Amino acid sequence: GPLKPEITITYIAVSAIFFNSGLSLKTEELTSALMHVKLHLFVQIFTLVFFPTAIWVFLQLLSITPINEWLLKGLQTVGCMPPPVSSAVILTKAVGGNEAAAIFNSAFGSFLGIVITPLLLLLFLGSSSSVPFTSIFSQLFMTVVVPLIIGQIVRRYIKDWLERKKPPFGAISSCVLLMIIYTTFCDTFANPNIDLDKFSLIIIVFIIFSVQMSFMFLTFLFSTRNKSTFTPADTVAIVFCSTHKSLTLG
Repeated sequence: GPLKPEITITYIAVSAIFFNSGLSLKTEELTSALMHVKLHLFVQIFTLVFFPTAIWVFLQLLSITPINEWLLKGLQTVGCMPPPVSSAVILTKAVGGNEAAAIFNSAFGSFLGIVITPLLLLLFLGSSSSVPFTSIFSQLFMTVVVPLIIGQIVRRYIKDWLERKKPPFGAISSCVLLMIIYTTFCDTFANPNIDLDKFSLIIIVFIIFSVQMSFMFLTFLFSTRNKSTFTPADTVAIVFCSTHKSLTLG
């Protein structure tokens, strides 16, 4: 489309988000998040094992309804995707969660997804898909890792100014997220090949909303139970990273 999401979103917007995070986060916070193995295991197992399996079971029930078959397959495909590259980071930051943990799980999950997502699609849909490993890996590296590192380097030189002026990092990230959502919707519905009946579309929106709310509630319960060692900030990162899905491989 005219907004060129393959450039403005895939490269510019995502890079801006992680450069922004690199500027705002202390290096110690990133290092500490890297060592939080229990949190990382929780997020990756939930999003890459439990999520697609639960969706598959749910879709077996929906398969007897008149909902468009391809919408159901699309829902299963989304369920097999890794954590989101950018939205979980922005939402976690917006509500004061563990942003560093969200950054790690978004990046690590995206790299895992390059290998695991095709296997999940083969398992649950019986369809093989070839993933351009090198191009996606390099894209993720250039739009996630490099901007984050550059942001950390720049922060070293302007740390005093940042602490004195306190730029609105959260507002900047939120604006970028709105741009991503708007551009994605415009590009999707501008596609002339999309032909869906209103019933299926309305039902699938309701299903997605219900699944999202249910999984967010479930992750909240698991991460706040008495024996859990997660902090409230960790719980925020877990809820958003575990239940949101990436468009990068979609």
